[in-house]
Amino acid sequence: MNIKFKKLNKTIVKCKKCPRLTNFIKKVSLEKRKQNFNEKYWGKPVTGFGDINARLMIIGLAPAAHGGTRTGRAFTGDKSGNFLFKSLFSVKISNQDFSENKDDGLKLKSTYITNILKCVPPGDKPMNEELIQCSNYFIKEIDYLKKIKVIVTLGKVAFDNCVKIYKKKFNVNNKFEFKHGKKYLLPDNKILIACYHPSPRNVNTKVVTHAMINSLFKKAKKISKL
Repeated sequence: MNIKFKKLNKTIVKCKKCPRLTNFIKKVSLEKRKQNFNEKYWGKPVTGFGDINARLMIIGLAPAAHGGTRTGRAFTGDKSGNFLFKSLFSVKISNQDFSENKDDGLKLKSTYITNILKCVPPGDKPMNEELIQCSNYFIKEIDYLKKIKVIVTLGKVAFDNCVKIYKKKFNVNNKFEFKHGKKYLLPDNKILIACYHPSPRNVNTKVVTHAMINSLFKKAKKISKL
């Protein structure tokens, strides 16, 4: 990892700009979940991970309370992550179909995974000022990942906030509507693809299936020339 990214990630991990989020992370990490009671939680903001020469970027809204906040890696150790990595393995973006902890040997093919918000918010509902405060880290990730061709947003909230950041950064007023599989050309010539979030609720109600996600990531791979 280059010096810029190391410095950025160090700053993210130490960040305490949003007291509400800092306090909630502490609460989650002390109270824990029954099945993880004997584990030591990461209990800090969660950085992105993957290939810094990536051509594909996958973004969610925020780390899960007992996923990323516990394990220290985005989409790791929770049901959404389990579903996501089964698909990423199926389409040969990852070398394994699971993401359990930071030392499980996971490798991504020309892909970087991150969240717009680096801390878990209470009730999965961030405040606007928290998103604004944290957006600077996401902007730096986009700036540092020079080879990104495609951004896949997991869920409407991640999509909306990614669009909001782009509109502010490039001062554009184009209309972007969240629709699974829909593609948009961003002002910096990246392609944005909207994707349903692989949350247990969406999976259980068949809003999203492996076939749907696999198909979407095959398209993303083709466009980004992975």
